[in-house]
Amino acid sequence: MKTLSIDIETFSDVQLPKTGVYRYCESPNFEILLFAYSIDNGPIQVVDLACGEEIPEDIIAALEDNNVIKWAFNASFERICLSRFLGYPSGDYLSPESWRCSMIWAATMGLPLSLEGVGAVLGLEKQKLTEGKDLIKYFCQPCAATKSNGGRTRNRPFHAPDKWEAFKRYNIRDVETEMGIQQKLHKFPVPDSVWEEYHIDQEINDRGVRLDMELVHQAIEMDSRSREELTTAMKNITDLENPNSVQQMKQWLSENGVETDSLDKKAVAELLKDAPEKLANVLTLRQQLAKSSVRKYQAMEENGLRRWSCSWYVPVLRSQSHRSLLWS
Repeated sequence: MKTLSIDIETFSDVQLPKTGVYRYCESPNFEILLFAYSIDNGPIQVVDLACGEEIPEDIIAALEDNNVIKWAFNASFERICLSRFLGYPSGDYLSPESWRCSMIWAATMGLPLSLEGVGAVLGLEKQKLTEGKDLIKYFCQPCAATKSNGGRTRNRPFHAPDKWEAFKRYNIRDVETEMGIQQKLHKFPVPDSVWEEYHIDQEINDRGVRLDMELVHQAIEMDSRSREELTTAMKNITDLENPNSVQQMKQWLSENGVETDSLDKKAVAELLKDAPEKLANVLTLRQQLAKSSVRKYQAMEENGLRRWSCSWYVPVLRSQSHRSLLWS
C-alpha cells in the first residue's frame, strides 16, 4: 500500500463552522458514521461504522504509517477526526507528515476551495452529489424534537434507510471526486516546499495557542461592567427603555431635531460634527459602546478552554516569496 484516499462522514452536537474541527471532535457525542477509502486508486470501499462495521486492521495500520500517503479534501478534518477515533488524547494527533490535501493542490492552481467547485471547474465525470447537504443536515447534526419524530434529537440510519443508502453513495462519490482531482492535476504537482509549509502549519494548528483564561474572564467581565455603565448613562439622558435599539435611538434623535437613516460608525461620526451638546453626549456614548467588542474573548472562553487554533493553510498565489499563512 502506497496511497490511501479517504473521506469520512461524522456526527457531533458541536457546530463545526463556529468552533473548528478540534473542538468539534472533542465532544463526547462525536462519532464517525461512514469511512470511504481507496487503496492505490483501486475500487472504493465504504465502512458503515454507524451500523456496526469495522475499519479493516490494515487500513488502521496505514493511518499511523508515515510511509503510506493519505489523501483527502481539506485533509485536516479527516486527520483530526481519525485521531479522535483512534483514541488519541486531546492535543495529540496523527502526524501530518504523511498527509496530502487536494484542497491545497486546488489552491495552488487558483481553483475553488470547495470539492463541488473544483469538480465543476475541472469538468470531472464524477462530481460531488448535490443532495449531500440535505443528507448531512439529516444525519450529521442534532434534530429538533417533535411529535412526528417521537421526540428524538438525532436521526439514525434506521429512521430513514433509503436516505442512509443515499448517504453511503454520497460518501463514495466524494472519494471518486477527490481522486478525479488528483488525476486531472497530476501534470501540475505541488512543490515539495509547499507541502513542507502545509505540514508546519498543521503542526502549529495541532499545538494550538496557550490562553490566559483569567485574562479572558476578566476582559469579558470588564466589558460587561462598561456596557452596563454606558447604557445606564444613555438611559438617564434619553429616558429610552433600550437605548441600544437602533429604531428607538433614531426615533429619539428625530424628536430632538436630528434625522438619520443609519447609526453606523461613519454616520455617527458625521452627526457629531453639528450635533448640540446633549445629542453629542448620547452619540459619543453610543460610539463607546460600539468600540466595546469582546467576541474573540467570548469565543476563546467558549471554545478554547484547552486550545485555540489557526485556520487551515492556503497558499497565496502571487509569487514564491508571497506565500503566507492565513490566520483566523
